[in-house]
Amino acid sequence: MTHGKFNVPLPVNEPVRSYAPGSPERASIEAELERQANTQVDVPLYINGKEVRTGNTKPMVMPHDHGHVTGHYHLAGEAEVAAAMDATSSAAREWERMPWQERCAIFLRAAELLEGPYRDKVNAATMLGQSKTVHQAEIDSACELIDFFRYNAAFAAQIYSEQPVSSPGMWNRLEHRPLEGFVFALTPFNFTSIAGNLPSAPAIMGNTVVWKPSKTTILSNWALVELFHEAGVPPGVINFIPGPAAQLADQVIRDRRFAGIHYTGSTGVFNGIWKKIGDNMANYAGYPRIVGETGGKDFILAHPSAEPRSLAIAMLRGAFEFQGQKCSAASRAYIPKSLWGEVREILTAELAQVKMGDVRDFSNYVSALIDQSAFNTNKGAIDRAKASADAEVVIGGNCDDSKGYFIEPTVIQALTPRYETMENELFGPVLTVFVYEDEQWEETLELVDTTSEYALTGAVLSRDRGAIVQATDALRYSAGNFYVNDKPTGAVVGQQPFGGARASGTNDKAGSILNLQRWVSPRAIKETFNPATDWRYPFLG
Repeated sequence: MTHGKFNVPLPVNEPVRSYAPGSPERASIEAELERQANTQVDVPLYINGKEVRTGNTKPMVMPHDHGHVTGHYHLAGEAEVAAAMDATSSAAREWERMPWQERCAIFLRAAELLEGPYRDKVNAATMLGQSKTVHQAEIDSACELIDFFRYNAAFAAQIYSEQPVSSPGMWNRLEHRPLEGFVFALTPFNFTSIAGNLPSAPAIMGNTVVWKPSKTTILSNWALVELFHEAGVPPGVINFIPGPAAQLADQVIRDRRFAGIHYTGSTGVFNGIWKKIGDNMANYAGYPRIVGETGGKDFILAHPSAEPRSLAIAMLRGAFEFQGQKCSAASRAYIPKSLWGEVREILTAELAQVKMGDVRDFSNYVSALIDQSAFNTNKGAIDRAKASADAEVVIGGNCDDSKGYFIEPTVIQALTPRYETMENELFGPVLTVFVYEDEQWEETLELVDTTSEYALTGAVLSRDRGAIVQATDALRYSAGNFYVNDKPTGAVVGQQPFGGARASGTNDKAGSILNLQRWVSPRAIKETFNPATDWRYPFLG
């Protein structure tokens, strides 16, 4: 029973730690990296609050040292998926009836645990399992996920406080119910924070969840399962089932209790899921919520008035941090001819100083791609560019998978504006530049808008305010997150809600109240205090 109207603590974005030489956080994370690198983990499924081991296992490796096995994980089969869905049904009633502030308290505790004792554990697992540098891990698996927990609690409180007006003699109320059934969270490899947010955002609103993690992020995702357990998430609320994606998704989507999907991943996979949901509509109790953030072909557009060095640094950071394996990473750039020579010189000089290698060496700025498939995709594109008459590799281009899946930060100059790497998503450290004639600024705006099927992030750099206004208007539907004089990456929870449209997803804006609203089904309740006793209206007199 609730006896009060409660406010959650005011959320504040978690400060990013520097890990500078000699700092206590650096010594602490280095010790945890050493511990985890010398430990092999046996990762089970987690169903109804219990660890489940099937005996059908796969190895986990470091992408930057793929001969180094960090452990093995167990794969779910049909029986385990069924058990996970049954667990959501068993837990649903008690979880949705739990007062909202108690659910929020669990995830606020998760934030405190991640800020403190779990920070090194989750960051180190992200570094070793996903080849993120310490800075990339810190802003992802620590700060952003802490922000998701804290801000989502505040957004939940805001949603529950939204109530209608009432006329005299009646009381109108709005109940924000969880969905009728379970939510399927299908999470990606590239952000540990997304892997934590996709199951927890629906859960904080009273939903129960079946969580299928990416096969390449099991190490860090298992640490999140342990975090949820310690924070007090009840059995059956979030069920963790690694396994073959297509097989598990087919089984889940066929189930009558399937009420929604929270997805981040490729556009092609999402399109297939949407079709399967459509094919199964007759099976469901209601219309499932479909929430997805998918691909991107994110752009940097420079006006002739742009400052060359700021532009070059935005290109370097925007394209090559975490090896370009961000949904928001810059992968195509439009540079005016008058600036390209200077920008190319600056970019070449700066990239010559960028080191690549094992993330445990903190002098490395970039590391390896996530797996062999990603390596092959990016190497193939680079090889085709080297052989093409329509493109030229102007910086980088070296590839080596003998020890890790390493591809050097690479810049391709496209000699035609719709060369394949200007259009197709690679999800790697490859930036393609098209050099346009200065007087063709307006034509280039049209080119940026129409070249790609995606519309996730984009940036315009200019010192001319009129050009900024013009680009902001012309590219209104080209990016769900638009940046002015900045790189097109680095959205912060509560500050820049993240998501795009077109082939980039449903634009339901993770990191904002808009996403949380997708996980409730409102019920309007009207109570009349003095009911009518005569059916006749005055006009009948």
